[in-house]
Formats: sequence, structure tokens, C-alpha cells
Amino acid sequence: MRVRKAGKVNERIWCLGREESCVYLLRGDDQSLLISGGTSYIIQDVLDQLSDFGLTLDRIHKCLILHAHFDHIGVFPYFKRKKPEIEILASARGWQILNMPKAITTINESSRRVAERMGAADVLDRYDLSWSLDLGGGTVHEGDRIDLGGVSVHIMETPGHSSCSISAYVPSLKVLFPSDGGGIPYLDTILPAPNSNFTRYQESLERLRTLDVDILCADHYGYILGEEARGYIALSAETAAERRKEMEEVYKRTGELDKAAKELTDAFFKEYTEYIISPDIMQAVFRQSLRHVASVLDEA
Repeated sequence: MRVRKAGKVNERIWCLGREESCVYLLRGDDQSLLISGGTSYIIQDVLDQLSDFGLTLDRIHKCLILHAHFDHIGVFPYFKRKKPEIEILASARGWQILNMPKAITTINESSRRVAERMGAADVLDRYDLSWSLDLGGGTVHEGDRIDLGGVSVHIMETPGHSSCSISAYVPSLKVLFPSDGGGIPYLDTILPAPNSNFTRYQESLERLRTLDVDILCADHYGYILGEEARGYIALSAETAAERRKEMEEVYKRTGELDKAAKELTDAFFKEYTEYIISPDIMQAVFRQSLRHVASVLDEA
């Protein structure tokens, strides 16, 4: 079952933000952790929901970045500046990206373009949400545990969607936070998201499918419960294989990355007209993913 509304997931977890962009609060006995930062324009929604659900900023001690794309780190600058003692955690590769001036410029520009697309650009003018070099933090690696008191979050490095992608798994709750590395539960389907390296993306899905999962918390379009959650990663792996075959066929026919990316983007938005990412960004995503697929084909 898919749930796309903010609210209480279970006794430890709350889903915050909007349907298209989710942030999760995981509450331990001693500390609470914000998992994924969503898009910047959802900050007012998140603050209102924290108040409505009786959750206070005082209990939040850490923020976990599952990967460093602009639509997954958006509200964290606000929380870090509001409460400097909050520790932001990310993979080593994530911090490498977030310390690149060019990457920071792209993050901030993309955040504003998407806010404008969603009719929420005014939010960025009311809050200090820009990413900057002063927003450092701690590093997590494969096998690390984040102890919140009564709840332990296990870190898995799951690259492929991005080079810096990680997933968070809570064995005691059978909850998985795979970010886009698990595929995106859009409408009634799963959208593959192999943005940087399709092969590594598929390998990461194979690792994730071995986990015992009752709740899957996605960064876009809500969380999934019960039987669907238990079979979600396996189905995502099948969907990814189908998408890869489609991309290979388009590339073989067109013979050019740009033409193939344009054709795939046009087909995508013909079917999914209301998707959160703008066509120009999506075309760049397709091109990046195609580059890897094409290199594998060309070597064969």
C-alpha cells in the first residue's frame, strides 16, 4: 500500500513535506534523526507539520543526506543554521561533491528552478535555504551504525543513482530508506533512477532486495507498507532491467547520446506530465545515464 500524505508512519517515524518531496523524522529514545532533506521549497510544510505533530526542534540532533542532489538536501541548511549543533551526515563522496563550488551553484540554481515550476519560489526568499561551503558535517560509511537510543540505523553504500548514494536500514523496525536508489514510486509504477551508473544501480538493488522490509520510505511520493513494501525492491529491479533495455534500443537506433536523451525525455513527459523535475533537468539526467549504457554497448 502506498501512502502519499504526511503523517505518522509508526511509533518512531513521521513522514514530512509534500507528496512529491518527503523528509522523514526517526525518533530514538535519546535523539531524533531527519532522513533526507527534500526540496528547499517544502520548508514551510515541514515546519508546520513538526508543530502539528508535536515534534520539537530540540529533539533533532542529526540530519542524514542519502545523496547530494539538490532535491534531497533542501531543508537541511535551515535546520543547521537554526540549530548549529545539529550534525549533518553524508557519505565521503557526498561531502566531496558538496564542497565543490560548481556543484553548490548547480544545487542552488536547480532548487530555484524547481520551486518556480511548483509555484513556490517565494519560499526561497523567506528562508535561508541556500547551500554553502560552511555547511560541513560528519561522514558515514558502509557498515556504520547511528545509535539514537533504542534504535540503530545501519548505513549501506548503494551507488548508481549517484556516485554518493547511501541507504539507511533500521532492522528492528524493518524500515528501509533507499532514497532514489530504490526507484521512485510515481503514480502506480516504479520509475528507475540510474542517473550516474546503470550497472552499479542494478547491483545496489540486488543488495537491497535481500533485506527484510515491512516499510519502505521513499524520498519522492511517499512511503509503502506491507506486502507491497516487501516486494518493492524486487519489482524495482525488474523495472530497471526493462528501462535499460529501452535505453539500449533507443541509443542503438539514434546512434547519438543527445538524440537518444531527447527522445527518452519527450516520451517520459508525454506519459508523466506532472512530474516534479523539469524537462531540461530530466534530459540531462537521461544523457548522463545513457553515457554509461552506451559505453557498455560500445565495448561489447
